[in-house]
Amino acid sequence: MAEERILNFIEEKVESDLASGRVRSVVTRFPPEPNGYLHVGHAKAFCIDFGIAEKYGGVCNLRFDDTNPSKEDTEYVNAIQEDIRWLGFHWARLTYASDFFDQMYACAEKLILNGDAYVCSLTPEEMRLYRGTLTEKGTPSPRRDTSPEENLALFRRMKAGEFADGAYVLRAKIDMDSPNMNMRDPVIYRILHARHHRTGDKWCIYPMYDFAHPLEDAFEGVTHSLCSLEFEDHRPLYDWVIAHCGPFDPAPQQTEFARFNLTRTLMSKRYLRALVEKGVVDGWDDPRMPTLTAMRRRGYPPEAIREFMTRVGVAKSVSTVDYAMLEFCVREWLKPRATRLMCVADPIRLVLTNYPADKRETVKLENNGDDETAGVRDVTFSRELYIEREDFMIDAPSKYFRLKPGGEVRLKGAYIVKCTGWHVGEDGRVDEVYAEYDPTSLSGMEGAARKVKGTLHWVSAADAVPCRIRLYDFLLKADDDDTLDITERVNPDSLTVKNGFIERAGGALPVGTRLQFIRNGYFCVDKDSTEELPVFNRIVGLKDTWAKISK
Repeated sequence: MAEERILNFIEEKVESDLASGRVRSVVTRFPPEPNGYLHVGHAKAFCIDFGIAEKYGGVCNLRFDDTNPSKEDTEYVNAIQEDIRWLGFHWARLTYASDFFDQMYACAEKLILNGDAYVCSLTPEEMRLYRGTLTEKGTPSPRRDTSPEENLALFRRMKAGEFADGAYVLRAKIDMDSPNMNMRDPVIYRILHARHHRTGDKWCIYPMYDFAHPLEDAFEGVTHSLCSLEFEDHRPLYDWVIAHCGPFDPAPQQTEFARFNLTRTLMSKRYLRALVEKGVVDGWDDPRMPTLTAMRRRGYPPEAIREFMTRVGVAKSVSTVDYAMLEFCVREWLKPRATRLMCVADPIRLVLTNYPADKRETVKLENNGDDETAGVRDVTFSRELYIEREDFMIDAPSKYFRLKPGGEVRLKGAYIVKCTGWHVGEDGRVDEVYAEYDPTSLSGMEGAARKVKGTLHWVSAADAVPCRIRLYDFLLKADDDDTLDITERVNPDSLTVKNGFIERAGGALPVGTRLQFIRNGYFCVDKDSTEELPVFNRIVGLKDTWAKISK
């Protein structure tokens, strides 16, 4: 018996449109405004836009909504393209709203000549008063009933640059009594003397998003305009523009889906921009940021982000998703793929007093215990090693199974050692631990089967590579208060930097290489690395909280 397919509401509509013949093929689009970097919330939108096109054998266009030149930049255009490619999507056409400025202007003149648009001189404050409220009807503009000829002449003078910013706007003539505020004669063009990053100084009037967006869809042949839920109230205006500027075959139709929120995560360009501009973070790609460029730098695999979006799903109401689910997807992708190395993040020296000072030997460790084909590597073992500071305690509790006075542990892949003493430095902290090794206890050696409860990772001082380790936590405080200034909402412990040592194999890896540091988590080689000092960003810890939450 065939397994029943479960469709979300967008897929149901697409299949219905194809079956009814309303559309012959599927065309979608992803239309970002190039005024900032994409964040993980945007990834949901373009996973839907591109994913629907892929599923139904259609195409998806990438279109930049560059109708507001004062906030847009080529830097963002390039970054957005990189993000989309990184997540594995490919657009059919690369377009800009500005590609259609001439056609949009022609549509505006058509509306004026048909008596469906007029030039208005109300100030923004007056316009708000005239628009009315949700319980009170609007008041018509004094210029609402001027003749098409007079409006056309004035609109052309706006285009010619005869007026200052804000002197006039062009408004659609719809219904000042409509219960939908978006339909109360919305502004569709405004004067803006700003140089455009593509068209230069050709235009000093620019279309508003609610006018430009449906027309761009129509000009491109988009069949399904998939938008986030805040545009649901704008859909009647979308349909009005299509109906009054057409005919278009097929006419594009808008369908809305809900955004999602992530716990302890900011997903607002305005706030993210403030963090960058105030120097709270080190740019848009700071690994604490929720931008895709930051997640790429931190080491998140694109496949894991796509899997996360699949798990979030497509809904009609806004939901809040636990960040642990995203970390689970990242961890599940990394676990069978990341090479496992030993790195000591907060080192103290361990001296094996009965091990020959000039002796070096090689032990073999698995590159990945979850992948038999990953092979093994040679790791140097010597008299002096580095272990984690937290792996030694003088006054240890009874169930402390790491190194302690008189206690035994196994050094991973090597020998069992017994603590015989320690040294306290001038700062009052232990800086050296002394132990004796059992030469009959080498892992894998015949007769070396005796067991101890603790196993520690280590790095040989003989070929240890100094490294810098960045440990990340949430950017927002646990008790976040969104009424505070953004700088007051930042978690002061969102970044901890440590200087440690990694085994030789981790010393010269390409930027972006993902690794598992045994017992410490998954890490990625950062772009700040040098030959002398590799820098590693923690991608995610080893502890899986989502698996427990989701059961």
